[in-house]
Formats: sequence, structure tokens, C-alpha cells
Amino acid sequence: MLHDRILVEVDHEAGERRSSGGIVIPATAAMGARRLAWSRVVAVGPHARSVETGDRVLFDPEDKAEVEVNAETYVLMRERDVHAIAAERLEGDGESTGLYL
Repeated sequence: MLHDRILVEVDHEAGERRSSGGIVIPATAAMGARRLAWSRVVAVGPHARSVETGDRVLFDPEDKAEVEVNAETYVLMRERDVHAIAAERLEGDGESTGLYL
């Protein structure tokens, strides 16, 4: 990885959702607003400051560049395209929530 680029796994099970009432919403259903997606980081460039491998990041799947590596599909993006970070390394210290917004 170069500069501030990060590589995240594509979540293949994120397409179908279930409402709070138990109704299954298919991946093809149109949403009124853009929906952000969570993915796990698998690689980071040397200039990424807040993101580490293993973190979960929130990003806009409409602004993604997909790449295939060893028959696996990943999303390549810049660190500035991340909207939030859920970092397990921050949980348990009692002072922070482990989620950067």
C-alpha cells in the first residue's frame, strides 16, 4: 500500500438487511438516502495516521474503487474517505467509546 491508502474487505453479506419489525429488505431495494457501509481494514499505507489493520471503517460504497487480489474482491480508498473508525484497540480503557466520528 502506498501513501494514505487503505484496503478493506468487501462484505458480501451486507446486501440483505432486516428491519426492526423482522421484514427482510433485499439488496436491490432502493433507499431514499445514501447508505454507508462498514468493512474491515486488511492493509494500510505508511502515511495512514488513524487507521490500523483490523479496524472497522465506515465509508460510502458509491465512491469506491474495487480491486481483485488472489481471487478476492477488496475496496481501495484514501484515509480521508473514511467517515468513522471502530477500533478494538481502544475498547476497555474506560475513557473512550472506541469509535471515532
